[in-house]
Amino acid sequence: MKNRRCIAAWRGWIVLASVFALSACGFHLRGAQQLPFESLYLGISEYSELGAALKRNIRAAGGTRLTDKPEDAQAVLAVVGEARERIILSLSAAGRVRELQLRYRFIFRVHDNKGKEFVPQSEIVLKRDLTYDDSVVLAKEQEEVLLYRDMQNDLVQQIMRRLAAAKAQG
Repeated sequence: MKNRRCIAAWRGWIVLASVFALSACGFHLRGAQQLPFESLYLGISEYSELGAALKRNIRAAGGTRLTDKPEDAQAVLAVVGEARERIILSLSAAGRVRELQLRYRFIFRVHDNKGKEFVPQSEIVLKRDLTYDDSVVLAKEQEEVLLYRDMQNDLVQQIMRRLAAAKAQG
């Protein structure tokens, strides 16, 4: 009984010491990034998954109002291009696909209504490799969907970081 109390006390001290050590080194979780715009118009369909995820992240960051019209916004995020690609990396001896590479390409720019650029035309390309097997087609299709969803989440985070770092040029 005495041994258990002693072990529990030591565990408590170890946890407490770990918390103090982490706080002393300056460690903190990455929080929401403040955007340098009072208002922003997203040139992305509000019904797309990407548009909904971006809006959710911008609202969570706070301080930036989303507008329905580009004329009402201080900054406009314009989508230049978006593409999902599937590239064959290798084939088996029988000529069947063994490996694929999934690519998600997104090109955008951020400007105001007077021609000032906040973020010049930028391209983000995300890649994921995927092994392929004809005997488990449904499972591989589901894996592909999950990989594209993961890439979309990465894309949203990269766009948010670029928007947070944006400054007016000129």
